[in-house]
Amino acid sequence: MATIYEDFKEAIMKDPENLSFTERRIEPLFSAPKNAKIAIIGQAPGIKAQTTKKFWNDQSGVRLREWMGVSDALFYESDLFAVLPMDFYYPGKGKSGDLPPRKEFGPKWLPLILAALPQIELVILIGNYAQKYYLKDTKYRTLTETVAHYEEYLPAYFPIVHPSPLNGRWLKANPWFVEKVVPELQKRVAEIIN
Repeated sequence: MATIYEDFKEAIMKDPENLSFTERRIEPLFSAPKNAKIAIIGQAPGIKAQTTKKFWNDQSGVRLREWMGVSDALFYESDLFAVLPMDFYYPGKGKSGDLPPRKEFGPKWLPLILAALPQIELVILIGNYAQKYYLKDTKYRTLTETVAHYEEYLPAYFPIVHPSPLNGRWLKANPWFVEKVVPELQKRVAEIIN
């Protein structure tokens, strides 16, 4: 699988802003196959993902793959998916979940990496941080409104809620997401990768 990971890994690790991670021998966690057709942009790796060096390696990842309608093998072993969170390092634990990604990381590295992936047809924006950065003024007042109006951002972007188990209450309060949005996401993913 041809990838541009190594092209960027060393530069990211040498960046003074990432020195504390590099000194602890923590490598940036992202995936950038040259033939990727779908980019997945979330917030930052969780602690389990960083520890195992395998992105979306948790319950959130299981749900994300279900929502996209893809198997673990296709997700991890094909070169169809680029995984480019807003920060490539676990940011630490906060009061209610993980801390947010560092604000300066995504704007510094994501445009460079995405420019090297010319076959991307769809960017799945997971959660508020990714949507705020990419959708800018076209984003609605709340994440719920933005996700409900996902069609307005197609064909380039597909905004969704984070698949975290912590979002169970949101999913119960918004059944339209699983009933209407998830099937459309699966359809779009299938059209691109088949």
